[in-house]
Amino acid sequence: MPDVRIVALDLDGTLLDSRKRLTPVCRDALARAADAGVEIVPTTGRFFGMMPEAVRDLPFVRYAITINGAEVFDRREDRAIVREEIPLGTAIEIMKILDGHDVIYDCYRSDWGWMTASMQERAADYATDEHYLAMVRNFRRPVPELKAHLAETAAEGDVQKIMLFSRRSPESAALALRQIADEVAAAFPQISVTSSTRNNLELNIRSANKGNALRRLAEHLGLTLADCMSFGDGLNDLSMVEAAGVGVAMANAVPEVKRAAKYIAPSNDEDGVAKGIDKWIFSK
Repeated sequence: MPDVRIVALDLDGTLLDSRKRLTPVCRDALARAADAGVEIVPTTGRFFGMMPEAVRDLPFVRYAITINGAEVFDRREDRAIVREEIPLGTAIEIMKILDGHDVIYDCYRSDWGWMTASMQERAADYATDEHYLAMVRNFRRPVPELKAHLAETAAEGDVQKIMLFSRRSPESAALALRQIADEVAAAFPQISVTSSTRNNLELNIRSANKGNALRRLAEHLGLTLADCMSFGDGLNDLSMVEAAGVGVAMANAVPEVKRAAKYIAPSNDEDGVAKGIDKWIFSK
């Protein structure tokens, strides 16, 4: 077993339980690992300010991999040490494709969410549960039309991520997402398409993934991927589970992540992260 110096943790479905809570058992395990000199690094599709306070404000967390790897944020210095973004023109062209499908979509830019107001108003028809609905309603700034807003404010920079939700029906969602993913991939091979829940897609520049961000953070700290352990459950975690010296899938992970992992931890509702840290860091 490698000498683990960095533990990278997905949040939803991994570190957080099904009620989106950081349990005392998991918090204690993270604190013990931090006391032992391990960097605890939350990794998420969200931007830093959108992370749950229970994780964001942990006193031993300095670095976070955010927006699926589009940014590595240094909390102590209040700056991004890695940025990988979609060029503005490309983002607008992708949104034109999405306009031809029955979806709602938004984007992250400058560490905040932006969305066409009429799409935000229809979010309840698309968001899969109360958590995602609250995310769309509370962390998206509505604008009259997103593409036009981005073009009019071009000086504010490129786009960190595009996220979309299809209709809630499982049958129609699967077909719609497959069609969109194929269409985007054919038109923009430089864009990666992942998902974090059943009826969503998340679009990033291909270099923005959790595995690449973990590698660059490790290099920033004078380490390598062999010194890293990662925990994940969804497709947007696959790259870091594959990349880390110790890649761990949760019992509730999708099959692709389980196949890529070196180990399987108990589920997020069984304090799987805590049990994995105890087993693979403290019981070597």
